[in-house]
Order: sequence, then C-alpha cells, then structure tokens
Amino acid sequence: MKHRFKVTLERLSEQHGEKSQNDMLQFEVENHDDIFKLVDRMKNRGDFTKETSEALVVGLKIFSEVMLENRKHPLFTSFAPHFKNFMTDLKGGPQKPTAHPE
Repeated sequence: MKHRFKVTLERLSEQHGEKSQNDMLQFEVENHDDIFKLVDRMKNRGDFTKETSEALVVGLKIFSEVMLENRKHPLFTSFAPHFKNFMTDLKGGPQKPTAHPE
C-alpha cells in the first residue's frame, strides 16, 4: 500500500525580492515510502541543514516515484543507472569529508 501526501508550494517572493502574486501549486502524490520518516532520518544524519534535508528528501522522493512509474519512458532510460548509484550512496549513510590536498 502506498502512502498518500498533499504537496503545497507557495511563492513567497520573486527572484529580486519583489512582492509576488502568491502563486501556489497544490497536488497529491503517492509514494511507496513514508516521506516523513525519511526526512527525519536525513535530518538525523547531519549532512545538511533541516531545510536542505527536507527539500532533498521531498524532491527526491517525488521525482523517484515519477521515474519508477515511468521507467520505460525514454527520458529516464539513460539516467536510471546513475540514479541507482546515487541512491545506493545516499542510503550508505553520511559521507566522510574528503581530504583536500594542500
């Protein structure tokens, strides 16, 4: 059984700080994962700020579900192996900082 979510995106300001017309998107999506649990897990890893962790997981899970449901679409066929590698790395845990040669 899939989890069902409502996503709301509201424009708060324009690129140069101007007032916006409060444009808003709202839609429902299904996902095989509990996105809230994954957000908590990502925040607890400590890789990113709270906001970055939330944005990464929500965006990634919405995208990955679309890709999974349309896996035979030509848009996704060449990208799928790279995405699989990315997800393997992500699920592997927090990344150790790489040493920079001096």
